[in-house]
Amino acid sequence: MKLPAFAAIVAGLVAQACTPALDWREVRPEGSGAVALFPCKPSSHARMVALAGSGVRLTVTACRAGSMTFGLAFADVVDPGRVGPALAELTESAVENLSGRAEPPRPLNVSGMTPNPAAARIRLSGRRPDGAAVEEEIAVFAKGTRIYQATVLASSLDREVVDTFLDALKLE
Repeated sequence: MKLPAFAAIVAGLVAQACTPALDWREVRPEGSGAVALFPCKPSSHARMVALAGSGVRLTVTACRAGSMTFGLAFADVVDPGRVGPALAELTESAVENLSGRAEPPRPLNVSGMTPNPAAARIRLSGRRPDGAAVEEEIAVFAKGTRIYQATVLASSLDREVVDTFLDALKLE
């Protein structure tokens, strides 16, 4: 499975884990080494994807609350030399999935992350497959050889909710 299928994985998980209101809870996706604050009860799914020149097991934990979808994906790229390219590929794939445009990347500091020049927080805008306008904000980062992408997706993002989700991320 190629990385653009990431959106399909998230959509599938969202269909399984819907909730109408924000009900924040701390979540530690199994095997991630991450702690996230989700506003809904997420479910997880893993698949093999091509990333940074190799097949990796990508695990996505996601849910939908109100009109927003929240997700945290992670994979171990094994080789430290593949971390930067993998983070860049996650970002490029997010833009391509929306047929959209990205605002300039902003610095990102997730507690416990390994510093990497490709780590960033990026706001995107584009279109869903049905043509409807969509906004997305992603955070891509790493710890060692494990790479992460946190995502919030909606027709219109609520800045306070996005900040709550992304600012609460930490790595153990």
